[in-house]
Amino acid sequence: MKQFIYSIFCLALVPLAEAQQRSPEALFRQWDKNKDGKLLLAELPQNARRNFSRVDTNKDGAITLEEHVRFLKRPRNAQPPQLQGVRVLRNIPYASTDNPRQMLDLILPDKREGKEPLPVIAFIHGGGWRNGNKSSGINRVAGIVQTGRYVGVSIGYRLSGEAIWPAQIHDCKAAIRWLRAHAKEHGIDPSRIAVWGSSAGGHLVSMLGTTGGVKALEGKLGKHGDQSSRVQAVVNYYGPSALLLMNSKPSRIDHDAPDSPESKLIGAPIQKAKAKTRQASPLTHVTKDDAPHLHVHGTDDPLVPFHQSEIFHAALKKSGVESTLITVREGGHSAPRSVNKQVSAFFARHLYTEGKPLPDETVPTN
Repeated sequence: MKQFIYSIFCLALVPLAEAQQRSPEALFRQWDKNKDGKLLLAELPQNARRNFSRVDTNKDGAITLEEHVRFLKRPRNAQPPQLQGVRVLRNIPYASTDNPRQMLDLILPDKREGKEPLPVIAFIHGGGWRNGNKSSGINRVAGIVQTGRYVGVSIGYRLSGEAIWPAQIHDCKAAIRWLRAHAKEHGIDPSRIAVWGSSAGGHLVSMLGTTGGVKALEGKLGKHGDQSSRVQAVVNYYGPSALLLMNSKPSRIDHDAPDSPESKLIGAPIQKAKAKTRQASPLTHVTKDDAPHLHVHGTDDPLVPFHQSEIFHAALKKSGVESTLITVREGGHSAPRSVNKQVSAFFARHLYTEGKPLPDETVPTN
């Protein structure tokens, strides 16, 4: 999308009707303050500067009229590179409501490997349960969908400012049930659904992986209560697993505070609502029937202590569930691209029965 930013802001600087009539040449003249026939970085509007190097194709430190016109008149109907080879169906309601938060995006491969229905990888975004949206998940799964071996999904859910727990897990489970009910329509194998999430999304995918048989958390959203919300594999990027223990290790956040992300999720300070907070903790629900998990977590995460993945991983293994912990040495609240290899291998193992169990591993931040 970055390649479109320069031209988008060209149009944003003038009223739409005027912009539609204004030529690239006229914009160039408007921006060329000293009338020397070239545009320096300082002459561009602030929001158009980020693509200066793309427009300056000869790298001489100035944009000529020819470069400016060529960039603005290039074809704009091409997919961004990360979305080439996939088709995105956006804003599909899964809960029989018109709430934009209760919608999902489907990311379908243009070319499928074979003729059989494909397994699903559904991404759930983070943001402390109070920020973020499903748009970030499209790019996250597009690369693996491009292989032709998977269908991707990005799931939205109600944030804590709109609805408190257990609304978030009710939404996610309704989305999984919708996928199973519409599997044939989209060439999906309903018996092979994996979930992947980061931060708050890591928490929610871990809840999906550990509460497949917990009726109290199923909810009644949507029209597909006859479908299962169980998932077959979980990739958890630095998600909380035991909310009442978040303050037991150093963190930038006071997780017990009334205005903490966890307390806002629960609807009360978590230490004063312990039963509900335990219900919202994946660690509470661990049994031998849980989905296999892959955890990725940095040792220096300032928001969700690394300890959260350590204790969750240990509990899953003790219960006999296949679980792998990728420790990011000195890593923060993010995951390095290098772990994409382990993520791909994990999905191949549990959605295609390829390969052996992944070993625990420590990787560098870069």
